[in-house]
Amino acid sequence: MAEENEETAEIKEVAETVKSEKPEKHSRKKKAFDWVEMKPEEIIELIKKLSNEGVPKSEIGMILRDQHGIPEVRAITGKTVSDILKEQGTREEIPEDLMNLIRRSVTIKEHMGPNPKDMTAKRGYQMTVSKIRKLVEYYKKKGLLPGEWNFTEEKAKLLVK
Repeated sequence: MAEENEETAEIKEVAETVKSEKPEKHSRKKKAFDWVEMKPEEIIELIKKLSNEGVPKSEIGMILRDQHGIPEVRAITGKTVSDILKEQGTREEIPEDLMNLIRRSVTIKEHMGPNPKDMTAKRGYQMTVSKIRKLVEYYKKKGLLPGEWNFTEEKAKLLVK
């Protein structure tokens, strides 16, 4: 029995050392990039300037990456491009991804006019409208679209113009 107690004590010691040697879980916090020359304030001003010029959010990130060497806005400033634009007070009426789907639906619908037998286009239109309706439902729940907002072909044509 004395041997068993010694063995269990040794096993417990080994288990405790293994627990203490476990690496910490990967933290979600991003590290700042030391080689980026711009300060966070300058990046925020650049984002505001690009937004005022009418550049969409998705393109702002690409411009910062490709032309200014800023790999990730959030890692440097601690805020996303969307957060920075919200603070500025710039709010888009319709979210960018929804607007892109609406543009696609209008384009496909215009194509289907002179090409009524194009069943592939018809299927693409149906799939696009389905995505739009799902996204509208999601944005209504999130409060980014008013509750009475609905997708119609006429409204889509007016929005794209």
